[in-house]
Amino acid sequence: MARPRTPLLNRERIVAAALHLIDTEGLDALSTRRLATELSVSGPSLYNHFATKDELLDAVVDTVIGEVDLSMFTGVSGGVPGDASGEVPGEVPGGATPWPEALRDWARSYRAALAAHPNIVPVLAQGPGRRPNALRLADAVFGHLVEAGWPRGQATRIGALMRYFVTGSALASFAAGFPADAEVYDAADYPHLGEAHRLAGHRGTVDEGAFETGLEALLDGLALRFERLAGGRPAERRPAGEVNAHQGSRATNAGRSAGSTGS
Repeated sequence: MARPRTPLLNRERIVAAALHLIDTEGLDALSTRRLATELSVSGPSLYNHFATKDELLDAVVDTVIGEVDLSMFTGVSGGVPGDASGEVPGEVPGGATPWPEALRDWARSYRAALAAHPNIVPVLAQGPGRRPNALRLADAVFGHLVEAGWPRGQATRIGALMRYFVTGSALASFAAGFPADAEVYDAADYPHLGEAHRLAGHRGTVDEGAFETGLEALLDGLALRFERLAGGRPAERRPAGEVNAHQGSRATNAGRSAGSTGS
């Protein structure tokens, strides 16, 4: 009877095992000895593929970044009144994705990838380094913004801003940080936290809602800045009635969202 074949040891298998170990037990659990045990190999054999633990961590992080969808950056559209492209505002030439929509879709995909592997986020937050997938991501975001009409310096800052926002949102749960014990929140000490013990039970709704609120606020602010850049002058002030109507619509939508969160 033939003996069972042991799977060949390669970089992909080592990275997958390391990521599983980090996902289940955290960064501190990763060591050469522990990883070798998980793979049923000798410790020194790992060094044939990765010279150091840092090199292995870079490969693990880059594997996670490779899960992020970048397809929305294959085309560009500014879609801003007053730009020099001659395009009709709101129309997307050649099927390109307008930059606000591209950033929105990318940010959601980026957060989903990090949320699936939250224990790796502290390493990932250090920057792209020499990681190929991370550099491709940075290139795609920066290139899309520049081609859409953003000055290069502004595009760099926006890329950094979005990375700070997404990685921060994936680092930990806001809602889960509040104990579910109602006695913690004595009304004499915390008069406004009488319902805080319920937050952990609505973790998904609260955290996802916070991310979406922040993302839309960022994109709204960037859209206003882009209008000013495109026009070469400060954006025209809306009539007071129009502003109030706009804000009223936002408030109504926010109220509906809050109602659904509590359900």
